[in-house]
Amino acid sequence: MKWSDIFFPTGVTIGILVLWEVLVRIMEIPAFILPSPWEIGVCAATKAPLIWPHALATALEIILGIALALVTSIPLAIFMFARPGIEKGLAPFLVASQAVPVFALAPLLVIWLGYGIWSKVFMAWVIIFFPITVSLLSGLKSCDPDFRRLFTLMGAGFWMQLRLLYWPWALPQFFSGLKVGVTVATIGAVIGEWVGAQKGLGYLMIQSNARLNTDLVFACILWLTVMGLGLWALVNFAEKRMVTWKNSV
Repeated sequence: MKWSDIFFPTGVTIGILVLWEVLVRIMEIPAFILPSPWEIGVCAATKAPLIWPHALATALEIILGIALALVTSIPLAIFMFARPGIEKGLAPFLVASQAVPVFALAPLLVIWLGYGIWSKVFMAWVIIFFPITVSLLSGLKSCDPDFRRLFTLMGAGFWMQLRLLYWPWALPQFFSGLKVGVTVATIGAVIGEWVGAQKGLGYLMIQSNARLNTDLVFACILWLTVMGLGLWALVNFAEKRMVTWKNSV
């Protein structure tokens, strides 16, 4: 990794925060409308004992949502790849699952699954499931036909081809979809907590917003951002370990 890859985004981030801090102070914007980055940082640090249990609840919802998405999307993508007719039949339902606004689904999931953790897990799953399935299916279908014919001539069956050819070939696109999924997973969990929850960062944001504790709302957003960046970094690390040939080509 080049030093410029670290210094440039860090410099841009610091510049935006400094500009934000300066404008808030010059324009004398009240903290309940727009707190400064310093006030948000102080709030995130001083109220960490309050935020931490809610952050753990949201993190658990996100992790379970990602796990559920992986368990369901990978087999479905492989099944649709093996049976193109099934893909044509299921494609409208996959698209419809994303066309319906998540805010419309959240109240229904709360009614069906209650105010506990599972309604939020399923909300995260709804958002994560589609990009993983579509990216993996696209990766499987993009395999070079010449390699397919070679494996067929060598007597390899479908499952052997899947293990030795299709799956490695599709890994880069699979990880691309997974990166998208994990970074937007917070959206599903938080929306579920907004609709109905007893804990979580979304629940804390709603309670803080009602009391005009805007600095605490931004502190929750900061924690959610850290979660998203952390999940993206983990997936990126896993990709580099598993797709070892990508950077050598």
